[in-house]
Parts: sequence; C-alpha cells; structure tokens
Amino acid sequence: MVRAGDDLAALVEAGLARAGLALRGDDVLVLAQKIVSKAEGRSVALASVTPSAEAQALAGRVQKDPRFVELVLSESQRVVRARPNLLIVQHRLGFVMANAGIDQSNLGEEGHALLLPRDPDGTAAALAARLGCPVVITDSFGRAWRRGTVGVAIGAAGLPALWDLRGRPDLFGRALQVSISGFADEIAAAASLLQGQGAEAQPAVLVRGLAWDAPPNPAAELLRPEAEDLFR
Repeated sequence: MVRAGDDLAALVEAGLARAGLALRGDDVLVLAQKIVSKAEGRSVALASVTPSAEAQALAGRVQKDPRFVELVLSESQRVVRARPNLLIVQHRLGFVMANAGIDQSNLGEEGHALLLPRDPDGTAAALAARLGCPVVITDSFGRAWRRGTVGVAIGAAGLPALWDLRGRPDLFGRALQVSISGFADEIAAAASLLQGQGAEAQPAVLVRGLAWDAPPNPAAELLRPEAEDLFR
C-alpha cells in the first residue's frame, strides 16, 4: 500500500528487480493515478471539509455528501451536468469527468477521499527522468455516448501522448487526412486491463515493444481546445 511521501520511482525499481526485469528502450511504465495521488498526499479527511452553501445545494440535487461535493467543486472549473448520483465537472486541469476524479475506493482510510495529482504531466516527467523510460499515468473515465469506464492518460512523459499521423500513407498510398492517435490513451487502456478496477492490486504495468517516430508531448495535448468543442 502506497502512503504519503513514498518514493514511487524506488518502489517501481524494487518491483522490477523482484520480477527480474531490466528496462529496455521500447518500454513504457504505466502507473495508476491512485498510487501517484497517495504518494503526493492527496488524501483528504471529509471531517476536515466545511461545505459551502453552493456545495450543500448541489449535494441535495445529486444526493451526495456535501463535504464530498465541496471537494469536487474545489477541484473544478465548472459543473457540466448534475442529476441524482451523477456529477460531471470540468476539472481544474481541463478533464471532463465524474466527481473531478475524486473517489474513496482502495484508500485504506475510512472517511477520506483521494484527489487527482496536482500536476500529472509534471509527475510523469519527474518519474521518467528518474526511471529512464517513458511514463504514463492513468485514470478510469466514463465516456459520453458509451457505457463503461476505460483507462485514459492523465499524465505522460517521454512519448507522444497525441500522435499526428496526417500525411502518412495508408495501405494504398493515399495520404491520411484526419488521423491523430491518442497514443497515451491507447497505452492506458491496454494497461488498464491488468490494473483492473477493484482488488487486483496491480497499479504498475510495464508495456514492452512499442515504437513511435514522433516527438514527445504531454497528456495535456489530449484535451480538445475549446474552439474545437462542438458540445460546450
């Protein structure tokens, strides 16, 4: 169990050593948001939260603890949708997600809630520098118009989180016109199959054998600019 102040790079290196693995040039390390947030001390005791009038009113609409709703609002730019048992917001980092990514599962601390990392791209960059390989930090997102959650990248370093394939030929030599790959999201979704959602206790996954020929960019590049948002 990861705790506040733990050295994630050292924990990953110890895990690699136990598994008899040495990092290669085609490796990517994928870490679950939960252990990153825990190590950064992002756990908050609900008893320490005083809900505002706005949080109390919204909590009545969504049927959630007003203290939890206050945390969600404190981490958000705006409320996108609210109905009983559902609160979709735009997180301060730009992600549109349920509950600002705050949850209470797998914490080991009763009455606490865990916030997202303060700077997932920055944390990924620091870990990549320590470990010597690209790093992706994942979280589980629901998706508009589709049921079920999938792993997506909220932080990335050392690889192109967004990979522009436009101009490259297809099988018949026709240039691709609109193909831009959410490369880090695809890696996150693959790793999520092993990380799981419940008691799997597998927060770190080594992905081996990937290749790319584009410069690195952070997970922030995956966010659609407001000018391209057709649904705002």
